[in-house]
Order: sequence, then C-alpha cells, then structure tokens
Amino acid sequence: MDRSLYIAMNAAQQTMLAQATNTNNLANVNTTGFRADLEQFRSMPVFGEGLPTRVYSMTERPMTDYQQGSVQSTGRELDISVQGEGFIAVQGKDGREGYSRAGDLHMTETGQLVTGTGLAVLGEGGPIAIPPAEKVEIGSDGTISIRPVGAASNALAVLDRIKLVKPELQDVFKDTDGLIRMLDGSEAPLDATVQVSSGTLESSNVNAVGALVKMIELQRQYEMQVKMMKTTQENSAASARLMQMSN
Repeated sequence: MDRSLYIAMNAAQQTMLAQATNTNNLANVNTTGFRADLEQFRSMPVFGEGLPTRVYSMTERPMTDYQQGSVQSTGRELDISVQGEGFIAVQGKDGREGYSRAGDLHMTETGQLVTGTGLAVLGEGGPIAIPPAEKVEIGSDGTISIRPVGAASNALAVLDRIKLVKPELQDVFKDTDGLIRMLDGSEAPLDATVQVSSGTLESSNVNAVGALVKMIELQRQYEMQVKMMKTTQENSAASARLMQMSN
C-alpha cells in the first residue's frame, strides 16, 4: 500500500507546483513583454539502500517560451518593441545586468530612463539619464536623440544608445526575478542587428485560453491523486480488518 500512497501523494504535490507555474503565466497575460514558463512532469527513481523500487514524480521547468507576442501601436514616443529576436538590457534590482522584452519606458523625476517596473535601462556606458528636453526620439537601432529645451525644431542631438542584445537562446535562462540572464553569468554584448520599433509595445506571449484549459486539466489531475490516496487508505483499512478476522 505504501507504494501507491507515496506515488499519489508526491504526484499531488508536484501537480500543485505545476499549477503555480501555470497560474503565474495566467496572471501575467497582460504584462508587457512577458515570456511564458513551460513545465513538464518526469518520473524519478528513489535511490538509497537496496533496490530503487520506489518512484516519485518531479515537476521541472524545461524551458521558457520565447515566441514573440503580438505588437500593438501606442503612438507614445518612449514605447518600443523589439523586432524579431533580441532583448533590451536593464539593471535588475540586485544590480546585475539582465534582459527584458518590456519596452514600456518612461523617465523618472531625475531623468533616468526606466521600464514600467522601475528597472534602469542600460546604454553604452551604463544606466541612461535624459536631461530636460522638449522631445525625445528612439531610433530603430536604439539610438536616443533629444531636442534640448529652447532649441530649434530640427536641432536633435544624439544622447546615448540603448543596449540591445541577441544571445543564443540555449545560452540564457529566465531568472527568479523574471529577467533573462546568461547561463555562464556573463553579460551579452551589444548586437547592432537588433531593431526596435518606436511607438509600439509587445504584449505577453501567454495564451490565455490555453492557460485556462491547463488549469482545469491540472485541477482534475490533483483531484484524481487525492482520490487515489483515499482509495489506498480504504484498502489498507480493509486489509487490516481481514487480518483481524483471520486471528
């Protein structure tokens, strides 16, 4: 009885973890540039003294879905979306460099260029700061041009360039803070081939309908495992009664 109970108990626990991943995807269906996490189940033998006769389930995140989300026009000069592959370099809250597809940029009161979640956008020399200007333009290559206060309408000055990178997807992973980082801990170099479109934003690539169907599927799997544990308990009780009758 212990084998079936252990398997059912462990499967229920791992189903809850898979549900947490799926729920996180669903919660970010409207998050700009969000990349969905994928999950899968795997059976693993329990090694120890004696033969590995016990097996447990394990939920793992094999990869992140890097497919591009839909691009929507906003007309806002600081909104950008990466065209095709590539990422925008930002500074994480821990100070490390990370990469994101979120192009909902804005300026703080001190002129620092940040993402919608407050992460500093990196340029060629570090975090980008924009002085007071009447107009700010972001070119297709990430170049930031400004028209200083009081300058002529055609007097644009190049200020900095957003660091755009395009590492190989097999060399990156999605960190716990949601940023993409290099597996070896290094920083990806600037890639001049990455292009952005100003006045547009890329939405999340989460399929809301698919996530809802997955939620129902995982819930039914969980209920099945709980029912299996209850059945195992009933069988164990019946076996105990048989043993008492035989005595």
